[in-house]
Amino acid sequence: MYFIVSAGKLDRYLVDTVFCGGPGTIVPVAIKKTTSKPMELDPDNAYVRVDRSRAYVALEHYAAASNDLREAVAADYDERLSQLFIHFHQNPELPNFEFQTAARLAAELRALGYEVAEGVGGTGVVAVLENGAGPTVLFRADMDGLPVKEDTGLSYASTATQVDADGVEKPVMHACGHDVHITALVGTARQMVERRDQWSGTLVLIGQPAEERISGARAMMEDGLFERFPKPDYALAFHVSAGDPAGKVIVPQHVVASSSDSVDIIVHGVGAHGAAPHKGVDPVLVASQIVVSLQSIVSRNIGPLESGVITVGAIRGGTKHNIIGDRVELQLTVRSDTPEVREQLLDGIDRVAAGVALAMGVPADLMPEVIRSPVETTPPTLNDPATARRVLDAIAANMGEEYLWEDVRQGMGAEDFAYFVQPETGVKGVYFSVGGTPEEELGNEPSHHSPFFKVEPGPSIRSGVEASVIATLALFGE
Repeated sequence: MYFIVSAGKLDRYLVDTVFCGGPGTIVPVAIKKTTSKPMELDPDNAYVRVDRSRAYVALEHYAAASNDLREAVAADYDERLSQLFIHFHQNPELPNFEFQTAARLAAELRALGYEVAEGVGGTGVVAVLENGAGPTVLFRADMDGLPVKEDTGLSYASTATQVDADGVEKPVMHACGHDVHITALVGTARQMVERRDQWSGTLVLIGQPAEERISGARAMMEDGLFERFPKPDYALAFHVSAGDPAGKVIVPQHVVASSSDSVDIIVHGVGAHGAAPHKGVDPVLVASQIVVSLQSIVSRNIGPLESGVITVGAIRGGTKHNIIGDRVELQLTVRSDTPEVREQLLDGIDRVAAGVALAMGVPADLMPEVIRSPVETTPPTLNDPATARRVLDAIAANMGEEYLWEDVRQGMGAEDFAYFVQPETGVKGVYFSVGGTPEEELGNEPSHHSPFFKVEPGPSIRSGVEASVIATLALFGE
């Protein structure tokens, strides 16, 4: 985008950047004269002040560039992306079994000129496009579906089934919008190729497996993602959102998603006849007391202004009405927004399980086993505030303020994109959302993971691509 600036001798030069803020904002820039080739900047003049009141010529450049991108994305959607979306929607695959999805995604990216590797972290796809010196930007889309039987009534509804890791054949549906994500990834890839003259650096595109089991990102990292391929300076991703107007863009400035840990508690007891409970130790009663007592961790150990959830999603035990068994299994999900609260919750579960069992007379050699899943676990996803601001400003300036939407978190959903942007990686991340629900259906929309889940693909994909391209160009413009 171009802005006229007013900075002494730099008056009437154009600022070549895509991440300018409002009037008076200080931004790093490259300077161009209106009538000559780019000039070298003195280091002391590397920052200039945007003067929106004098930007009448700049706004013409801005409008032209924005319209060009929007028209190009719309044409691509009509000609290619709409059918690609239908293909992905009708052919979903379960986590870690995204073989055909990965193959199709890889083929699409190779056809655009990217250097593509497959089988990273299982079924992951990595595509690299080098375009001179500059930063490295990673853009990720998740590929997996869910074991849900689709009941949307759509003409292109999924009827797919697949044998899962447990050996059971299950219906499969894109009930969380990952078909939108990978379609938009292809659209973004195409626009970045067609705009190679607008950026310099290295673009890394990721097709990630097993997000629904919050394990795929970690698997790719453990398979050497940042060692085998260019390590990013920035990482981007977006999620289509049911409950937000189709085509609107939401860019959180810090907390995006909560941590998530799957925890199993195996409660042991001593079997007996149901008519003689005093002769055994009832694991059902012990487990029931543990379930109730777990809720005191959040209510009495976590600060009232902190966020935390412990949900017991499953309880299994016993065999017959009149038999006291010897084992009950609990399955928990644990959510938080900070590492500190996360540890408080997990440590609290250990303490409650042991304390209840002890109080209820469970023998020392039969104390509950608390097992934290080494696979279904992810830290909170946190946007880098400064980078998120750059992305938000770029999207606002290029798409228009009317495309931005304010959203308030309604729950503590998790996202394993966090593994790409942990503090120790040094990668600055931005994870945003794009609305997927027609305005007339807001308030009655099916939730994610529902058999009735559906999005309006046109505005969702078009805005997803447009916002992704703008965000990526903004980060290349450092």
